[in-house]
Amino acid sequence: MDYTAKIQEIATKLLENGQVDMVIAWEKGDVDYQTRPFVARSVEDVARIVFDEYSVHNLANSLLKFRDGKEKIGIVVKGCDSRGIVRLLEDNQIKRDRLYIIGVNCPGVKDPLKAMKAHSGFVRNGQADEAADKCAHCIQPNPVIYDEIIGEEQSPRVEGERFAQVKEIENLPVDERFRFFEEAFSKCIRCYACRQACVACNCRTCIFDETRPQWVGRETKLSDNMMYHLVRAMHMAGRCIECGECERVCPVDIPLMAINRKLVKDVSELYGPYEAGMKYVEGQKPPLSVYNEKDPDNFL
Repeated sequence: MDYTAKIQEIATKLLENGQVDMVIAWEKGDVDYQTRPFVARSVEDVARIVFDEYSVHNLANSLLKFRDGKEKIGIVVKGCDSRGIVRLLEDNQIKRDRLYIIGVNCPGVKDPLKAMKAHSGFVRNGQADEAADKCAHCIQPNPVIYDEIIGEEQSPRVEGERFAQVKEIENLPVDERFRFFEEAFSKCIRCYACRQACVACNCRTCIFDETRPQWVGRETKLSDNMMYHLVRAMHMAGRCIECGECERVCPVDIPLMAINRKLVKDVSELYGPYEAGMKYVEGQKPPLSVYNEKDPDNFL
């Protein structure tokens, strides 16, 4: 199926009928592997919309730019993107009736950042595998919420044991475990790309931007880096949709999804079975976002 033609057809219909004020999708850049998020606001803009092997970005994150408006929004989503929309709905960041969701049963995508490195001339093997790492752990390639769906239903693509890396780290002696995270976090340059790419990081004012009080230092020393990543990880507990965008955009290759999958595994074992964003139920919240007086408190 020509996904691009079908998406353009739907987008044209929505804009012509006035059902939406914009359609969030992807457009092509200057080179083959440069596909990027795009907002079509007119029928003329629709011709720029594409869906190809490099349409990797989680477009649900783009909705945060429009959460305070009243515009009706069409948005194209893959399976992981759709889980992000569920997260935003659960967090009351946007209303369902403002959205027209065009679902795409995702056949898997490539990482334009990998392609860029492969074509840069700085790597020896220009034919390196460009498949997005997150696709190797995808449990839901099909949209979980949509108004219209495109393509044939796809099967989950989890390769091997889903939590193999997590269990490997869990089984390390304490001092080796600490060294693993010490080495990972010591590389952090605190660019906050992981936060900016994360659909679950939707606080209006982030704790790490606060200056009065300043909860965490701005320096890139190990203690401040660890504080940043540990606080952010705890905020992701029960909320991470495993879209992998945080790890993909990290310029220093910190294994952020190893941390996130540890939280996914623990939350599911302690409060589940539970997978974030897999089903939208109005009023439903993630496990750690609700409180009940009858909750067990044996940890106190």
